[in-house]
Amino acid sequence: MATNVDIETLTAEVLQSFSKTTDQRLKQILESLVTHLHDFVQDIAPSIEEWEQAIDFLTRTGMACTDVRQEFILLSDVLGVSMFVETINGHDTPEATDSTVLGPFHMVESPVRALGDDVSPESEGPRCVVSGRIVSVDGTPIGNAVIDIWQANANGFYDVQQPGVQSVGNGRALLRPEPDGHFNFRTVIPTYYPIPTDGPVGELLHATHRHPYRPAHIHFLVTAPGYKELTTHIFVGGSEYLESDAVFAVKDSLIKDFADNSNLEDAVRFEVQSPFRHGRFDIVLHPES
Repeated sequence: MATNVDIETLTAEVLQSFSKTTDQRLKQILESLVTHLHDFVQDIAPSIEEWEQAIDFLTRTGMACTDVRQEFILLSDVLGVSMFVETINGHDTPEATDSTVLGPFHMVESPVRALGDDVSPESEGPRCVVSGRIVSVDGTPIGNAVIDIWQANANGFYDVQQPGVQSVGNGRALLRPEPDGHFNFRTVIPTYYPIPTDGPVGELLHATHRHPYRPAHIHFLVTAPGYKELTTHIFVGGSEYLESDAVFAVKDSLIKDFADNSNLEDAVRFEVQSPFRHGRFDIVLHPES
């Protein structure tokens, strides 16, 4: 290796150091990373102090991660990387329901609940019903799917953010649809809320004068044998911040009206008082290749 490295030869030497990498995908990733990273450094020409600040920021981002919080996912979210990855990976399944970000709070196992259960039993606030079907791209019902659901309470906090206030599992559920693909559950009506701002990601938002808010939504992660896993949301139509989601995750196809439903038969079937708010969300899975 050369001892008199300059800008013109450094990148080439680093790339050459990966020449014996047998994992070709790893080699491709590292070569692209180094090339773009070196171009970025040359473009902005950081001072030593700025480089140290960057290292400190990344170090503190890692230190902010816990068993119930993933600050690096949050950083990926606010930089639009998470949504970029989801969008790229959704290009080959355009017939399926649009995917969106996982978010930083899918950190604990959701409790198994029955269809029709209230998935937020400890959350105060008006209730709603969410119902729909799980189907394949050709309309075939998928009755053996697993639907993982998680959401914040009416004050905008997930269970893991409020130990001693919410039990772990409040606002979460693992559901299995009926054989015909139908599912339904009751829950507190979602509200918009801020992402956590008490860590390095919050500092970044503050420094760039960006707000931390996400529009009202419920997370879904749906799996079924023989189908591609889907991570998505249902967004509440009319919610604030639909046009400026802090993590860039809103897609028009995922915005659903939570309209008033005054049908007495529906109220009896869903075990709620009439009228009630009702969000309808059919989920389409794509078969694995």
